Amino acid sequence: MLNVNEIFYSIQGESTYAGFPCVFVRLAGCNLRCKYCDTQYAYDEGQHLSLDEVQKKVFQYNCNLIEITGGEPLLQSEIAELIQTFVYHGKTILVETNGTQNIDLLPENAIRIMDVKCPGSGEASRMDWNNLKRLRVQDNVKFVISHHEDFEWTIKIIEKYDLLKKVKVLFSPAFGLLKPDILAEWILERSLPIRLNLQLQKYIWDPNRRKI
Repeated sequence: MLNVNEIFYSIQGESTYAGFPCVFVRLAGCNLRCKYCDTQYAYDEGQHLSLDEVQKKVFQYNCNLIEITGGEPLLQSEIAELIQTFVYHGKTILVETNGTQNIDLLPENAIRIMDVKCPGSGEASRMDWNNLKRLRVQDNVKFVISHHEDFEWTIKIIEKYDLLKKVKVLFSPAFGLLKPDILAEWILERSLPIRLNLQLQKYIWDPNRRKI
């Protein structure tokens, strides 16, 4: 059984897959309380569904891209079996994780989108830094940046772990806290080969809109 907050069909907005139609499986429960969290409703709201029930809801959409997100999906070990089932049916699987849990617990065929928590989140001390050594070239690392101190901190982390040679790196402005054009200027000033990552769904729809 999985504790599921919501399953919905939308536009993928926060990775190198941004812009593609995607089915999202949002699992309930999170071990962090980031200051800018926009899915606080997923902390506690959920219903227990069997793997078959989850698959049935997902397969009602004609879509080959599926993202498992949260909350923090790696708190539920059953996702490994769910991922393998989706892969068996030819789906591309993304898993968005907050970086506090061992990402190697995920099946090899899952693409990990790891959100490295900057100081502005209030949760940077909770990171499992060994995860940065576990990344593969197909994975994404996302930094949500709240202010210039976060930006400078992030550059040091990228250099320390040599991330630009290992993985796709994305910078996101914390929505409502940092304007995208300011972050874009910082990236250009440093000539960084970084992808600016905007939350497309918040520009398409009301940023406070629930997905269901």
